[in-house]
Formats: sequence, structure tokens, C-alpha cells
Amino acid sequence: MPAYHSTQLERFGNLESIGGIPLVPLRTKTPGPAQNHDDAVDEALRLFRPNCFFKNFEIKDDGDRLLVYLILFISQCLGTLGPNITKSEAKKNLHNLAVSRFSVPGDPDFSLKSVYPANTDINSKERLRQYLQQARQETAMRLLDIVYEDNTPSKWWLSFQKRHFMGKHL
Repeated sequence: MPAYHSTQLERFGNLESIGGIPLVPLRTKTPGPAQNHDDAVDEALRLFRPNCFFKNFEIKDDGDRLLVYLILFISQCLGTLGPNITKSEAKKNLHNLAVSRFSVPGDPDFSLKSVYPANTDINSKERLRQYLQQARQETAMRLLDIVYEDNTPSKWWLSFQKRHFMGKHL
């Protein structure tokens, strides 16, 4: 069975990419005209469970690179949750994880150098960092709503804590 790939570039066409990550539109809580469509975060949350079982993943386009990054971030988020953590504690933990310092393609300590092209332009790197931080915050908050649907952590979602997509970590 093949892995599931991103459809973001098919939907949005050619978009600006920085470090191999396309800057696709994200659905946020901010009101606006484009509120009723799935975005890259929804796609990553939907494809996390089937894709996390794969040790190999063929990257077909930059949309897949964003999908890989978000799936690895979801895995990192699940690692901070536990069966005895309340929803308010989980919200704090996930928010802190989302806004904490992280590496982007081109940084010397970026763990996925083999998957993402290096980005050396400082302005582009900072713009990518801002985009990924927004994507991380959206992912963390949407994941929180899914895992704590009835104010207790879903054992089913927590069972994926030890799964490492492609054997990698952020």
C-alpha cells in the first residue's frame, strides 16, 4: 500500500517555496473569505495516522515536504501529552512547543537536511520560520481539539505517541 501524498500544490498551483516548503494558505481563526476549505494542517491531521506507519516516503513535490514537517510536528506534540494530562495543561504544553525555538531548512541543526534543500538567505529563512510557527500553532490547537474531544485524552490518539514517521524526529 503506498503512502498518502499532499494535494496542496494541486489545489493552489505554483506558490512561493522557501527551503522546499510551499507557503500555502492556512485556515486560521481570523475571519476572512477563505474559511471553508481544508488546508495543509487539516490534511496533515487527516493523513497522520495512515502515514506514520511508513519508514520510507517518496517526496513528489514541495507539498509533500510541508506534509512531512507537519506530520513530524504532530508526532512531537503527541509526545508531550499523556493520559493524566488535563486539557488546560495540554493546551499550555502544546502552545509552548509550537512557539519554542525550532530549526528551519538551512540551519546547521535542522534534522531533516537530506529531505529539504538548504536555504541560506536570512530574510527568506526568517519568513519561513514565521510561516512554520503559524502552521505549528494552528496544528497544535487543532490537534488539541481532536485529542481532547470530550475533555479527556483519546487513548486511540495517544497510542500513536511512539510512532516515528520515516524514523525521524524534528
